[in-house]
Order: sequence, then structure tokens, then C-alpha cells
Amino acid sequence: MLIRLEDGRAELHATDTDLGIRASLDAEIDAAGSVVVPGRLLLDVARSLPQDSVSVEYRASKQDVEVISGSASFHLRTLPLEDFPKLPQADPSSALSVPAPAFIETVGRVARSASRDETRPHLTGVLVTAENDLLRMVATDSYRLSVKETKLDRALAGTLEANVPARTLQELSRIAAANGAETIDVTALDNQVVFSAGDAVLSSRLVEGRFPNYQQLLPESYEHELRVERGELLEVVRRISLLAQKNAPLRLSFTEGALEVSAQTPDVGEAREALPVPFKGEPLEIGFNPEFFRDGLESAETDELVLKLISPLRPGLIQSGDDGGFIYLVMPIRLNV
Repeated sequence: MLIRLEDGRAELHATDTDLGIRASLDAEIDAAGSVVVPGRLLLDVARSLPQDSVSVEYRASKQDVEVISGSASFHLRTLPLEDFPKLPQADPSSALSVPAPAFIETVGRVARSASRDETRPHLTGVLVTAENDLLRMVATDSYRLSVKETKLDRALAGTLEANVPARTLQELSRIAAANGAETIDVTALDNQVVFSAGDAVLSSRLVEGRFPNYQQLLPESYEHELRVERGELLEVVRRISLLAQKNAPLRLSFTEGALEVSAQTPDVGEAREALPVPFKGEPLEIGFNPEFFRDGLESAETDELVLKLISPLRPGLIQSGDDGGFIYLVMPIRLNV
């Protein structure tokens, strides 16, 4: 971690080469300068300090940093200043300012659908687009797809399209919420993106590779569309999923006016529960990954959902309300009879 002291401010820099963070705070400075110390160790020391105030001094003769709080003192060996990577800088005048609450909420709806498989890096990001008064984020791991569109109170002063690592957006959301930031300023560079939220600046590489054309993944029509109460269905899915272990699917069996949710794991047990739903037509049984299906229900923001189905081998779709502000497409699992 780089510590820089100047002009009455202490600025901290940290990076893992993919993600970089700068944060600043007020400080009483006797002498300006910069020093690099082990970041994880400094964090552990800071968390353990006995008092709110802390004194930090670089001792050139010892090549260490002395940290004193109350009667506790620590001496941390320094690292070469020239080896610390330079974090990208953004021109504030070219930044796009987005309301922080809307940005944070949109990230929370879609980020869990991004892939964690680094062998498919183009799927580890969230496609972020903003234009006029619309903020849209899309994420997929090829087994499920989340799309969230958020209507803003007023039009933006520019446009944005960037495939940002999901991890970056989740970290940004955490920082912006902790800072109580009202806006998040975004600047997209050639292969980097820089976010400013309150006193924190977060920079990240953009995801390499082309994001899939998600519109092509959405079916044009569905055989069944039924309205369900999100909370009731979610509670049933959570309970029954307890018996969907060792990659066992969650079974949804639809009959006239009813849905039975069941799961069975050999040598463990089975569970089933029924609830009324407005289903009509020939019986339909479809299986889903229990975690993925539950994620879709948890990510939707409305009390009433529209559940759209085609067949046991075609993807199902969870939609929040009539406007489709949030849609979640999930691939089925082939069931053994």
C-alpha cells in the first residue's frame, strides 16, 4: 500500500494490478512524502489499534514506518517506492455522473450472474450501458442471464458502454454505500475504467473479449406466462433446495392451478411442497439448478413476478412486473424420469 502525505491530506493507494483504489482523509502533516508498506499487514494493524487517533512516521535510517496509537507501537518494513504501479488518472471534466443509489441497486440485481470462470474472461464482466435517462447492466455465465434496466430521474450528460469486471462493480458498490456517496463519476479509458465515489477513486481494467449479443439469447415467445407471488415461491424454493444436494436438480411440476416443487438426493433424502399458481394446459415438469433459480427470485425487486416457460428443455424466464425492468433467463437441467 502506498501512503502519500501532502497538503493536509493522507492518500492511500492499493492495487492488485487488476483493481486499484485510492482513498484520502484529513491528516496533520509535519513532513510531506510517500512510502510503500505491506497492505494486508497495515490493514490488520489498523484494525487492531487501541485508539481512534494514530501517528505514522517514516524512519529513513531504519527503512521502516512507525505506527503509534496509545501505548501500542508497530514498525513495518518498507518496500521499494519505485516498484509500486502507477494508478490510472481520469480527467474529471470527461466523467459521466450517475446517481449512486441507482447504480448500486442495478449492480446488486445482476452481478451474481457473471461467470467466475477465468478461462472465459469475457463472461466475468457486467456490460454497463448508460444513455439519456436509462442505465442498463447485463451479466451472464452462459447458464443464466440477468438484465436490469433502471430509469433515472434525469437524463445523463453523456453515454457509456463498458464491460466491467463484476468484482470491480461489487467493490465499488460497497465503497459508495459506505461513503454515503450521492453520485458515482465514471470515466472509460482505452482499456481501463475509473470510478469516483466520495473520497474514494477506484480504477479497473476492462474485460477483454466481446460481450455476447444477449438479445439473441431471449426467446421471442413463451407457451406459458403466469403471475406468482415472489415471497411465497422463494420461501418454498429455499426450503426444498435443502434436499437438492450433489448437483441434484430442483423439480418444478406444473398442473392445472398448482405447482409442486421437489428435490431428491440419493442417500440423503427428498422433499416436496405444493402451492397454488395460475397454470393452465398440459402438465409440465422442468428442472433447474437450485442455486441459479433461487438467485433469480432473490434478485427480482417486485412482489409479483411473471414466470415464463416454453418446454422442459427450453430456458425459463423470471420477469419483475409488467415493464420487464428486470429479467432473468435460466437454462433448465434435463430430468431423469
